[in-house]
Amino acid sequence: MANHGVMIPSAVVAANVDAYVRHAKAAVDLDSGNVVSLTALTGTSGEREVWTAAVPATGATLKNLWMVGEPEIVLTDSKYKNINPNVLDFYNVAGKVFSAFKLQLGDVVVLTADALGGTISTNTFVVATDGTAELTWASAAVSGVSLKLLATEYISIPTLGTIGETQRTTAYRFEVVALA
Repeated sequence: MANHGVMIPSAVVAANVDAYVRHAKAAVDLDSGNVVSLTALTGTSGEREVWTAAVPATGATLKNLWMVGEPEIVLTDSKYKNINPNVLDFYNVAGKVFSAFKLQLGDVVVLTADALGGTISTNTFVVATDGTAELTWASAAVSGVSLKLLATEYISIPTLGTIGETQRTTAYRFEVVALA
């Protein structure tokens, strides 16, 4: 089983401005930290405020994207919470509603290596790329969503639930430097 991406909203405008948070659903599975364009309301009965999320494509849809902000807790069969404490197993299932927030210049987010496409090498940016919801490593910002690497860090991953666990995964702190 592959690990899924984890995103921690370190300092984002959406934390204090409700207009930058929306509910959405996609036709594909998405990880926390993926980017999507919100195309229109779903139009489905009972989903008055749910938007259709699409994987970015070329041109305008690589700009002004929304970041998938969930799951923060695992929800199994809509009944049981926090059964598995390993956040690398969490993802948004296709067709299920999740929250997304509108990226703003200056937002700071932490993303695990599993949330990113490509390889870090000497790259210092991650950018929106055609045909994928993952931000991809790049050597420079692009016309569209671009985040600049600020620091490499680690996120603790509790797997046994014991004090002093040393399981961790690599993560990167980024600042949003371009949107359009």
